[in-house]
Amino acid sequence: MALVNLLVLLALFQYIFFAARVSRARQTFGIAAPATIGHPVFERHYRVQVNTLEMLIMLIPAVWIASTYWNPLFVAAMLAIYIIGRHLYFLGYVEDPSKRSMGFLVSFVPIGILMLGGVAGAGWAILQNGL
Repeated sequence: MALVNLLVLLALFQYIFFAARVSRARQTFGIAAPATIGHPVFERHYRVQVNTLEMLIMLIPAVWIASTYWNPLFVAAMLAIYIIGRHLYFLGYVEDPSKRSMGFLVSFVPIGILMLGGVAGAGWAILQNGL
């Protein structure tokens, strides 16, 4: 479980990195807060940060629930794939928004798998032990 916890923290540090990139893009392109538009490259950095936050809202509970029922190495592998996918998403989106799809898919699929794993695990536990 320690590896799972470490990778959740790594995903959170990755989010902080994306937020720092937004701050740097604000400075580079002269976009004062609270504005969220103004230069296409700034807007791409901002969208990566916001979309990553949207994904984290699904990822973290899915990790904790799935890790209750499944092998922590499996859950850790899903987290590692998510983190790699998010980085691919960041690189692709900042370069050209049309290049974001692969990174999005690579980071979204593990979340779906963990959610389904959580549902399956909870369902099996209910069948075995009752409510």
